[in-house]
Amino acid sequence: MYQGKKIIQPPYLKEGDKVALVSPAYWVPQEALQQAADTIRSWGLQPIIGPHTNNLNVNAYAGTADERAADLIWALEDDTIKAVVCSRGGYGSIHLLNRIPAEKFQQHPKWIIGHGDIAILLYAIAGANVMSIHGPMAFQIASSQEPATSITRNILFGTLPQYRIPANPYNRIGHAEGILIGGNLSSISAIAGSRFHLLSKQNVILFIEEVEESLHSIDRLFYSLSLKLNFENVKGIIFGTFNSVRYDLQYGSVEQMLIAHLHNYEIPVCCGFPVGSNSCIPLIEGALCSLDVRGDSATLTYNIKGSVEPYEVDIDTPQLLKEKQL
Repeated sequence: MYQGKKIIQPPYLKEGDKVALVSPAYWVPQEALQQAADTIRSWGLQPIIGPHTNNLNVNAYAGTADERAADLIWALEDDTIKAVVCSRGGYGSIHLLNRIPAEKFQQHPKWIIGHGDIAILLYAIAGANVMSIHGPMAFQIASSQEPATSITRNILFGTLPQYRIPANPYNRIGHAEGILIGGNLSSISAIAGSRFHLLSKQNVILFIEEVEESLHSIDRLFYSLSLKLNFENVKGIIFGTFNSVRYDLQYGSVEQMLIAHLHNYEIPVCCGFPVGSNSCIPLIEGALCSLDVRGDSATLTYNIKGSVEPYEVDIDTPQLLKEKQL
């Protein structure tokens, strides 16, 4: 559908720009929204809370599906708004896909930020050849979760990270280049291979994370994803965090189990990247990037024009180690 179209990079922000807070899925308390707004204001930006963002509906949704879609469309169509921060995930983003034409993301490109269930939207946005940020949401920004929050701010203003990831015994050495896509395994497995999916001929670097699932379920989801995707075009894989996993199969780790599915693919694999429910280090989804996995460490570098010189982020910091223990 989008063959031959250039990847659209939303403009970087400048001081004084407006940032919308919306809730495509679950509801969050007004207090968390206001705290997130205060943090965004401290970045030199103007936060604006969407009309239905704080509407608590049945089943914990932030309003009806039409109301949630209307808020995102409002944020996209208002050209004075330069970025959109999702309040939280949970469930419900999939309801919006048929309510928001892909052309809206292309005609009004702006940085949309979220993870978890929001990964469904980001995956579809990448399918429309537009970049987004898989990163901390309003409830995390409200608590100033570092360093994810400050790195996200830097990306918005055009200063991109080059991540250095410590060695992991399950890593597979190699070099890969491709479009970075992925997110929560349950979420992206639901729409992979659908009309919202990235063009199958494009090379990709896939990243996944999961929370509160059993090994049996993760195994099934990943195997299903490998059937829906053309894994011949998956040039590298990043395994994020797998939190609160129930070990109902005989494996020492999630990574050990998933690596078994890749025996026919000679591609680099980076394990232990802190992207997930607790440690959501931001990733630029839909961006062309390079993954280099070596014996002593791995690096993830964005090949994006127009940004300032990238700065190195060593993810093995005391802050991140603390987050991993939560």
